[in-house]
Amino acid sequence: MRRTRTLAGLGIAVAAVLALTGCNSGTPTDPGSGGGDDGGDAGAIWEVATDVSLEGSPTFDAMTKRDGVIIGVKEDQPGLGYLDVTTQERSGFDVDIARWIAASLGFDENQIEYKPIASANREQAIVNGEIDYYVGTYSINDKRKELIDFAGPYFITGQGLLVGADAEDAEAIEDFNGKTVCSATGSTPIQNIKANFPEITTVEYDLYSACVEDLLNGKVDAVTTDQAILIGYAAQYPDEIKVTGGLFTEERYGVGLAKGDTVLLDHINALFTDGGTTWQAIFDKNLGSSGITVDQPVVD
Repeated sequence: MRRTRTLAGLGIAVAAVLALTGCNSGTPTDPGSGGGDDGGDAGAIWEVATDVSLEGSPTFDAMTKRDGVIIGVKEDQPGLGYLDVTTQERSGFDVDIARWIAASLGFDENQIEYKPIASANREQAIVNGEIDYYVGTYSINDKRKELIDFAGPYFITGQGLLVGADAEDAEAIEDFNGKTVCSATGSTPIQNIKANFPEITTVEYDLYSACVEDLLNGKVDAVTTDQAILIGYAAQYPDEIKVTGGLFTEERYGVGLAKGDTVLLDHINALFTDGGTTWQAIFDKNLGSSGITVDQPVVD
């Protein structure tokens, strides 16, 4: 019975979390061809563009020179950015958004190099030119925009909490005063707790999966990050952990890219603005099993 109650609770949480705003229609690509290599026949969602020219984009010039694109990603977030260590196959909403952008620039899967970057190192990797762009639950904020630019947003969620399945439901982050909460080093959620909730003890790791492992082993009382991420973990361990409480921030996911590359920025924003059909297909493929209806957010 506990499994049924947990999954039902998750359904409510998902509906609350992923209430996105705005809806765009149309697509610049053909949903009947192209697509990404995710190790399964999920159907072709996009096609690889040809004869692409982005005059004035140094990032695109670098991609063209090396005949490939280097994309910063996460690989420990089920449903969003995940690497199966057994099959070495990548999957998730963010991964497919990254592939869709690459295809719009003329690069197919064989020309993509994925580079996992910890949350704390994302801006530096972009500034140093180690990656061409980053797609991985990357919240847009003013501090980061001092160093890099963001295309989007392409997804909106908010900070939430993951606790043990037998823990009392928490309605607010203050319920964890005197307790220990874990999140990723350098992430917006951990910075939020440190700045605003000093009575909470924090633990930080490079990977959210390490936080979840500590929660499963009883070493921390909760994991906090965007609920979209937490739901994926809760679905993996429905008898052991659950999402609780409401949202206490709004997180707007964007594509991180080199500051001042307005040509590439405008290209990606145009893709999101005109590609509602493709965006929805990517969402349905990766997160649609939740059974909820989600609209694509309006690009800033």
